[in-house]
Amino acid sequence: MTPPQRRRRFPKQEPPPPPQPAKEGVEKAPERLYVVAGPDGERADIDLVTLIVARADPPASATPEQSATLRLCAAPLSVAELSAYLNLPFSVVTVLLTDMLTAELVQARAPIVRQALPDRSLLEAVMHGLQRL
Repeated sequence: MTPPQRRRRFPKQEPPPPPQPAKEGVEKAPERLYVVAGPDGERADIDLVTLIVARADPPASATPEQSATLRLCAAPLSVAELSAYLNLPFSVVTVLLTDMLTAELVQARAPIVRQALPDRSLLEAVMHGLQRL
């Protein structure tokens, strides 16, 4: 008896062609992260869970990233969520937010920390109420 042969569900596709070098005059330059972040300087003490809130509308001189940040942060938004929505690394978002904090366009807030354990009397009251049902 021979073992069964595995069959491919889809026929094998040819690999995509390698990227062609840029022709003279036609340049396909991707947006570099340092263009967005600007020169590397001091950074604000921002954590992934720090909440960012917009304080003003985007000025006319704002970059597209700053405008998008201000639109997204109309309601408090964490830096991790902001990084995901903007599709930028955390380090770039920190530099971007540092510039916006110094220009007072946004405000950074500490995250809301809940108590580690709920109140025991509240849990007992809920338990007694459920037992009465």
